[in-house]
Amino acid sequence: MMIQAELSQLLLVDWQPRLIAALHDGQAALANAIRLATAAQRLQVPVWGTEQNPSKLGELVPDLRGRCQQTLAKMRFSAASPQLQSCLMPRPAGNARSLPRHLRAQQGEAEPSRPMVVISGCEAHVCVLQTALDLLEQEQWGVWLVTDACASRTERNRDAAYDRLASAGAELVSTEMVLFEWLGTADHPEFKAVQALIR
Repeated sequence: MMIQAELSQLLLVDWQPRLIAALHDGQAALANAIRLATAAQRLQVPVWGTEQNPSKLGELVPDLRGRCQQTLAKMRFSAASPQLQSCLMPRPAGNARSLPRHLRAQQGEAEPSRPMVVISGCEAHVCVLQTALDLLEQEQWGVWLVTDACASRTERNRDAAYDRLASAGAELVSTEMVLFEWLGTADHPEFKAVQALIR
């Protein structure tokens, strides 16, 4: 299934300067996170951010924090707190019939209006992994993990996270996959602006 902008939300997990400095390919992954957040803003995709222990690790980098509707502080490694879920949850009544059955609400249950959660963050094998697993376990959201917009201190830890998340049902995608699927067509009014982000 393709990622649809009107059904998506972007979650930026813990892109904080003190964490980024220790990451393998952290700057490249951060640059892709900024591309995603910039495109999301242009395409009216909601953007949420989390900060792990911000009193010690600092705030999200400004290029991301300024694009978030809300940034949530946390101490747990998983960002899938009730507070985040209340951000992700607003939705109209009824099922999105274009979604696979496992992403539709049961009769009488609330269901997210934007059930596609696209995740970028660090560290891939800790906070990103635990957040994605928690969201998948609740069966209300599908998770798309942007592999070139996530990072860990070592490649081995990062790759182990990707293997585990793919086995758990997350879709592994790249920044360009997300951007072009959000656009859908070269006729999109934001096509040139979004394309410029990757040139």
